[in-house]
Amino acid sequence: MITIIPFKVLDIAGEGFHLLIKILINKKVAKVIIDTGASKTVFDNQRIKKYVGKKTFEKHDSLSTGLGTSTMTSELVSIKKIKIGELEIVNYKTILLDLSHVNNSYEQIKLKPVDGVLGSDLLLKYSAVIDYDKKILKLKFPKKK
Repeated sequence: MITIIPFKVLDIAGEGFHLLIKILINKKVAKVIIDTGASKTVFDNQRIKKYVGKKTFEKHDSLSTGLGTSTMTSELVSIKKIKIGELEIVNYKTILLDLSHVNNSYEQIKLKPVDGVLGSDLLLKYSAVIDYDKKILKLKFPKKK
């Protein structure tokens, strides 16, 4: 089975484009960027609080790279339920990063903030296909055992 998620193309002030989708985190709408170059799906360490209600998170021992920085401290959280289209992911363990630099850049070009980045861990696991003509992301459900 396949789920189809529409995406919006964001013009990053003439410097390129980002693809934005809406997902549900614990039944609340969140906005994330599709990033095929990101190795993992990550969420903003401040914005995630409205979805999981935690004030403190477990420290992650390794430093994260990418997103315009070479060293960034990170934290871990387990999200009860993420829904992407009709695909439900339960008890998803993920990394939290400070994405304020991304959201500050968005604010400067009059774009709304994002809650996270949908990375290659989930894109690969669910055999993602990005159809730029139709502006849709397709994800395949895992086969039942």
